[in-house]
Amino acid sequence: MAARARSRTHIASQRVTSAEARANLPALLRRVQAGQRVTITRYNKPVADLVPLAAAEYPVPRFGLGKGKAAILDPVWDNDPKTNAAVAAWLEGKFE
Repeated sequence: MAARARSRTHIASQRVTSAEARANLPALLRRVQAGQRVTITRYNKPVADLVPLAAAEYPVPRFGLGKGKAAILDPVWDNDPKTNAAVAAWLEGKFE
């Protein structure tokens, strides 16, 4: 039994079946987080790779990039019904 467990551990570092991946996902994710690559197979054919993500895929958000890209709606829009002409004029930037 111990030899079998070692064999599974060795296999998990490279290739696992989908059933093994489903049963051992937390352990596989720890291995991937540590930098290892895990290939998941179905019927002995590779179908997915679990690989660590590069730090560059998560850029730090920069504030202020949306400046001038948002419009403030008329605060009394609901209280003062507009005609179709007034709405069209408002959309063109001609405020009443």
